[in-house]
Amino acid sequence: MKILAIQKEAPGLSARDFVPHLRGEASAGWALYKEGVIREMYFRGDKPEVILILECENIEEAESKLATLPLVQKELISFDLIELKPYHGYERLFR
Repeated sequence: MKILAIQKEAPGLSARDFVPHLRGEASAGWALYKEGVIREMYFRGDKPEVILILECENIEEAESKLATLPLVQKELISFDLIELKPYHGYERLFR
């Protein structure tokens, strides 16, 4: 299942709060990419937060995988998770 993961930064933080954890975050993110969990990764255009497309069995697995990220473990970020389903709207054209 594809899952949209939208990063949320904890309030009241500065860029300095993240710096000590960025190498570990990159390493953990790379591991999830190699595992096939992270399929796509983007920065938002309006703020420096990440949008991920994940491939997981369900939301619970996505939560578990994202919990391995150092920034999540340190409670600097969290994610809103949204299950994505195939678009079937074109069916209306063929009825």
